[in-house]
Amino acid sequence: MTFLSSIFKRRSSAPVARDRLQILLAHERIAVGDGKDDLLAKLHREIMEVIKRHVAVDQDKVQIKMDRGAQCSVLEIDVEVPGLTDRAENAKKD
Repeated sequence: MTFLSSIFKRRSSAPVARDRLQILLAHERIAVGDGKDDLLAKLHREIMEVIKRHVAVDQDKVQIKMDRGAQCSVLEIDVEVPGLTDRAENAKKD
């Protein structure tokens, strides 16, 4: 049974999510061609939905950028979380 267990062992969710995102990005890249703006708009909407489930964030405070290189693509997400940034600014003042 250990042989079958090692083959069908369940992976943790982080690598699975990463693999799914890579497949999604590769599929979108092929289907859309260089429609980078459409993909970014869709990703922005979906990421905002996920963030809003956990934290109240102003949509203008979320920046999403995608850079495509010859070997890999980079998806950069900057989120300014109100409670955390206020605490950091107050700590700097003290």
